[in-house]
Amino acid sequence: MTDSHASITAAARALRAAEQPLRILGLLAWPLSVRDRFLAQGDRELPQVSYPSADTSGVDLALAQARPLIARAGPAQPWFERIAERIDLASRMVRQIGEPGFHHCSRQLYGAPSERLADSDRTPLELARRLRRIIDQLSHVDLGAPDLPQVGAEEVAARMRQAAARFFGDQAPSVELVDNLSANATAGPERIRIRSTARFTDRDIEQLVHHEAGIHVTTSLNGRAQQALPILAASHPGTTRTQEGLAVFAEFITGCMDLDRLSRLADRVLGIQMASDGADFLQVYHHFLDRIRERDGDADKETALVQRKAAFEQTRRVFRGGPIKGGAPFTKDLVYLDGLLRVHDFLRSVVAAGRADILMLLFCGKLDLEDVPVLAELADMGLLDAPRFLPGWASDRRFLVSYLAYSGFLGRVRMAKVEAHYDEVLRHVPTLRFQTGPQVEPSAQ
Repeated sequence: MTDSHASITAAARALRAAEQPLRILGLLAWPLSVRDRFLAQGDRELPQVSYPSADTSGVDLALAQARPLIARAGPAQPWFERIAERIDLASRMVRQIGEPGFHHCSRQLYGAPSERLADSDRTPLELARRLRRIIDQLSHVDLGAPDLPQVGAEEVAARMRQAAARFFGDQAPSVELVDNLSANATAGPERIRIRSTARFTDRDIEQLVHHEAGIHVTTSLNGRAQQALPILAASHPGTTRTQEGLAVFAEFITGCMDLDRLSRLADRVLGIQMASDGADFLQVYHHFLDRIRERDGDADKETALVQRKAAFEQTRRVFRGGPIKGGAPFTKDLVYLDGLLRVHDFLRSVVAAGRADILMLLFCGKLDLEDVPVLAELADMGLLDAPRFLPGWASDRRFLVSYLAYSGFLGRVRMAKVEAHYDEVLRHVPTLRFQTGPQVEPSAQ
């Protein structure tokens, strides 16, 4: 290893050491008792939540030790400086949990609904509202009612273990049930955790498999194998937008996305905006609950409880870490929709540019799209290894590249004119409602 290589690796190790004590979502988790008490009181009182104090002095000390090494990291220096800035900002954010300063740091890390996107003249709020309008216009179409979430966590864990073993062999992470978790499931290189009280539909399970195992575990394991660049194993906030965008893209390309899931992603952005405008937990909760009831229609007592739990969980994601009375929400959930668009645009752009070789970089570890140029340079220097694990859809390059080539071609079509044409064609066409369901012809004998 040359002196330049050694300096880059030393800085990457120092940053990894600085990141490891940060466990943001764990600090923001709400005990299950908070939801139980809220529902038992009839959804009429603001939930009472307290958080553990966060001591990030170890993070700050490790960052101070890393900075001289970053200054000597050659071509990796700008990349490492961006990572250090994000880790420092995350450290400041968790020290202010429950206070307005938490929201200020969250906006810097993940953005705000009304802020222009870096590579677009649109805002996350505009995109969410547009998507919401499109979905609402499809409300008259019978797509089949969403399944009720009736599959228990034990069964989900069993299916996740099978999938992990199939994907990762002897490096498969363990699958554990836990009582308190910031989401229904989280995943890392050593374990996938599933909230023991959560209930899932069959499609939820497929989404979890491709989202958590197919992307988050894959990039964790591949990042952990990068001996020269161990920072690629780190789930710091600087990678969140790309990682979640890639994970949602995986749901799409594997065919397990549905309108219910897509609606939730859009509605989270709208809920964050409501809270930013001053709405409290109860107001956002009832907004989500009304949405769910509009979708599902009349419900019996058991289904109504499922709906209330779903609305609570959506609202909890908006208010975790911030004040329950509103005005300063946690903005992380903006990254799912924004990240999906960015990842999809990136993938089809590199194929359109004749650079399909770049695609595999996204699976080498946990990274941001902005990191791609420097990682390509570091790969050329021999510091980056090819990913060992790939999700099935990414390893089938014949399909992936053909899909992205077509998607890039479609993106050059002026869809506004196409949509206007068919809007005129269909303007007076009656809504189609067949008197009988589709018939399946018997196969020829």
